[in-house]
Amino acid sequence: MIGCFVRATMVAWFVTLGGMSAGASEPFIVVQSTTSTQNSGLLDAILPGFQAASGIEVRVVAVGTGQAVRNAANGDGDVLLVHAKVAEEKFVADGWGVQRFDVMYNDFVLVGPVADPAGVKGGGDIVVALGAVARAQLPFTSRGDDSGTHKAELRHWAATGLDMASESGGWYRETGAGMGATLNIAAGMGAYALTDRATWIAFGNKDGLEILVQGDPRLFNQYGVILVDPDKYPNVKAEGGQAFIDWLTGDAGQAAIAGYKRDGQQLFFPNAQ
Repeated sequence: MIGCFVRATMVAWFVTLGGMSAGASEPFIVVQSTTSTQNSGLLDAILPGFQAASGIEVRVVAVGTGQAVRNAANGDGDVLLVHAKVAEEKFVADGWGVQRFDVMYNDFVLVGPVADPAGVKGGGDIVVALGAVARAQLPFTSRGDDSGTHKAELRHWAATGLDMASESGGWYRETGAGMGATLNIAAGMGAYALTDRATWIAFGNKDGLEILVQGDPRLFNQYGVILVDPDKYPNVKAEGGQAFIDWLTGDAGQAAIAGYKRDGQQLFFPNAQ
């Protein structure tokens, strides 16, 4: 965990240093975001549209949501784009961000081995499904990294009444890694895992795993975007950051999000107000 924190902090630091040396002739902003927006391919698909319209390059630091929030709260970035609404609202309430805007949503799904020894396939209640996995003490891989997905997973475990700290290291395995790495471990172990649907669709190593539980309203996954407060950090590129937020939540950005698909499937659904 400490290693992940140090690596993420160093990435943010080098991105910031790179920005200082780039010069005014190459305007850019730094966006602290979550791995799902990057690993799903969404940002690579839509950011060229913003750059073409604005002349501003977007440099992304893709880490877990918890780390992205901490990086932004340290002033290491201009915009925060993540998926943990409670943490986002606290970020603004604590004075680190200006205003939060809804951007898009998808959902989480529970994946697991095709044989499904827990017998949860086809269910629509995530808490019931997790309880079945726990009772049978079947392997479950958790990101364990304070990401938006990890935060959501812990909420559902809490609803089962289980203390996951006491289960760690046994059937419950915390990877301390991103979603792709965690899914790879799950595939190797024949384990269950909670993942955002976008990463699952883009994930290449599905062999032996499939979606078992989906459709529970509690699996809704909202993304939000926030400008880091320039009054707190004068180095924040407020004009460029706000231009990105306006584009992302405006017609062009929302259409770009809706138009991004993998294998014919839409990964994110725009819902900016």
